[in-house]
This record gives sequence, C-alpha cells and structure tokens, in this order.
Amino acid sequence: MPTLLIIVPLALMLVLNLPFLRAARRVSFWFCAILALVQVAAVAAHMGGLIPGYEDLFDRYINLTLTMSGLSEVVLLSIGIVVTASLFTARAVIENHEERFKFGNLVMLAMVGLNGTALLADLISLYVFIEITAVSSFILIAFNRDADGLEGSFKYIILSAVATAGLLSAIALLMMVSQGTSYAAVREALGASSNSFYVKLAMGFFMCGLFIKGGIVPFHWWLPDAYASAPAPASVLLAGIVTKVSGIYTLIIVTTSIFRLDGAVGEIIVVLGAVSAIAGALLALGQRDMKRMLAYSSVSQVGYILLGLGTGSALGIAGAVFHFFNHAIFKSLLFVNATAVEGSLGTRDMDRMGGIASKMPVTGATSLIGFFSAAGIPPLAGFWSKIMIIIALWQTGYTAAAVIAALVGVLTLAYFLSMQRRVFFGKLREGLGGIREARLSVLVPAVSLALITIAAGLFFKPIYTMVLMPIGEMLAK
Repeated sequence: MPTLLIIVPLALMLVLNLPFLRAARRVSFWFCAILALVQVAAVAAHMGGLIPGYEDLFDRYINLTLTMSGLSEVVLLSIGIVVTASLFTARAVIENHEERFKFGNLVMLAMVGLNGTALLADLISLYVFIEITAVSSFILIAFNRDADGLEGSFKYIILSAVATAGLLSAIALLMMVSQGTSYAAVREALGASSNSFYVKLAMGFFMCGLFIKGGIVPFHWWLPDAYASAPAPASVLLAGIVTKVSGIYTLIIVTTSIFRLDGAVGEIIVVLGAVSAIAGALLALGQRDMKRMLAYSSVSQVGYILLGLGTGSALGIAGAVFHFFNHAIFKSLLFVNATAVEGSLGTRDMDRMGGIASKMPVTGATSLIGFFSAAGIPPLAGFWSKIMIIIALWQTGYTAAAVIAALVGVLTLAYFLSMQRRVFFGKLREGLGGIREARLSVLVPAVSLALITIAAGLFFKPIYTMVLMPIGEMLAK
C-alpha cells in the first residue's frame, strides 16, 4: 500500500487531464475527495488493528525506499483529513467548475509530495518530494492571480529557494561521508564521524532549511503573508499540513533517524521552540486580520512541537507528535471557520465584526472548540499534547522552558478570547442583520474537524498507550 499512496494521486491527476475525459472534470472534486477519505480510512483501520499489515505489491517494480512507521501513519492520517477539508472548502468558495478542477489538480500534486515526504527513507527522494509540495504550494498561494497572492507566493518562493540551497548543501556534505543516501546508510556512516566538521555543518544547513520551511522564528516572516493572501481552501491546506510536513515532520525525522538528538542540538531546538511560541503569541495579539492572527498562532503552536522534540525524551517526542496531529486538525478547523466568516461578511477585519454567533451558530460553536483546543483547555486534544510537552520539559531539566510553555498557553487563551469577543460574541454589530450561516460544504468539514478534536481528547488514554508512546520510545532511542 505505501507505494499506492504516492502513485494513485498522481495517476488520478493525469487521468482526469486526458483530453477525452473533459466531461469528468465537473465531478473531479468527488474523485479527489473520495481518494483522500480512502487514505484516512485505510490508515485509521491499520492503526486500529482492523488491517493486519501493509503489503506493498509495487515495491518489486518501483524502488523508492519507503518506510511505514507509526509516525508516518500519524502524518498520513493528518494529510488525508486536511486534504479532505481543503477540498470541501474549495467546493464552497470556487464557483467555476474549471477553476475548481485546476485547484483539485494542485491539491492532488501536493498530496503526492506530502505522502512521499511522509513515507520516504532516502535523502535525495525526500528532497524531491519536498520540492513537489513546494511547487504546488507556490501556485496555490497565487491561485487567484491577485496582487496579494502573487506577493505572498513570491516571498514563499524566495525563502523556499534559500531553504532548498540549505537542504542540498546538507545532502552534498552527508554524501561525502556516507556511501548511500538512505537514512540507515547515512546514520551508520555518521556513527563513526558524528563530530566531524562536515557533519556538524550538514546538520546546521539541514536545520536552517527546515526551520524556514516550518516557519520557525526568526525564519517565519514569509508565513503570515502566504497564509493570509492564499485563497481560503489553500490556506486550510498550507496551515493545516503543508508547512508541518515539509518543515516540522522532516525535522523530527532528520534529528531522530539521522543525527543525534542530544546535547547542543536539543538545546537549540528548545530555545527556538520557546522563542517561536512567545513571539507568535505576542504577534497574534496585535492582529486585526483574522487569517493573519491564525497565521501567527501557527508560528506559536509549532513552537510547542519543537519544545517537545528538543527534550529528546520519549514523552516529549510523543507529545510533539500528538501536537503535530492536533495542530493539523484545530488549525484547519479555524481556517475553515475563517472561510465561513469571510464568505458571509466579505471581510477579515475583526473590528468590523461582532455578535455573529447568533447568525452563524455552527461556525461559532466549532470555532470555540478549535480555540479551546489551541489554548489547551481540557478535555480537548490540545490540552493533552501540551501537558505532555510541559511535563517532558520539566522532567528533562528544561524548567524555564516548561514555565514559558505554560505562560504561552495563557497568552494563547488571551488572543483567542479577544478574537471570540470581537467576532462571535456580544451584541450583533449594526449592518450584519442579514448575514446567514455558511454553506453545507463548509459546515461539513468544520463539524467533522471539531468532532475529531473532541474525540482525540476523550479517547486520549488509548491513543497515548497504543500510538503515541510507542512512537516516542522508538524515536528517542
């Protein structure tokens, strides 16, 4: 099955573009949505023990050095869910069938890149699939061909080019000390020369490139413009999964499967995680634009993932992986809600809103669930991942970082409550009496994502025992 997760989205995109299948373009959305849902169902069934194992019938013909680990499954599940949410959002906001077809094509291309990044265990192939994701992201940000979109895409291209240079330099340096490019071969080679100048330089290039891809402070300045200027369904995809897989997931893999996550490396990651968490939260507090506030919130929340990863402990890495999943879900939910609000009011300026929960009760209720999970309010999923990270920081001696993580939770609650007060609660603002609830194709992903957030919190114990800790213990070795 692993190879199919890369081949099928690519094949679907190619088949739907055949000249004699133009009639199928009008229903291409459903093909793409069904494919994403099948991925969610297959991965969830295997994680739940309903499917005993993955038999890859294509590995004898296509050698891509794929690996299917517990971490890969969490990432693939997140990809399937967020892609589905993005496609449903696109169905609501893109009226033209041809434009919707083009958007579906780009999402399938992004899915190829994301799935490949999650499955590959080879540095060269990893680089190729990260770039496939990046190319589709450039076009998605500029999809509407307006000035803001083109500017946001241009900034992303510039920073992505710098990140690409760093990744390629790191891979070239690693090839000087290793006979192969698979993770196992490079790790084995580094065992004998882990302290050499070239290895340290490669690690530095790799980490800088991935910090840019992940939008970590101080490499984050492209991210708010990209998220805010992209079309609504593209924002869901970018904020929900693209930057996390290209930057954060790859950072987890590189630091645990290739290099050693200890000593100075762990300390650097913890420091940058703390800085990102604080800076993102403070910058979010001062925003009037709803999507820009959510973008800066992403910078802050990704900081938590780094804090957990930097501890190097099984609990910390497990917490980081759980927050990766939680952030993919609740941030996609919040961007879907932002789409609903912008679609009904025609603006993202929160100072021109107020009291709209009375007119948009489903959007208001689901946004509250997303906000509370992001702020770490129990029993929602975000609470459990944050408490795991804070305990891991405390246990590993990062006491100051644990206190910072707890205090940033208060800041998160502050800016989200401010957002709720300005947008959803209080007296309905004059002139907004005629607005209506969002369309069903926006409400379906919003409600689904909210239910996943609630379920992941309520069923935390089996998730912790069966999924998270085995991943943490495997990566912490």
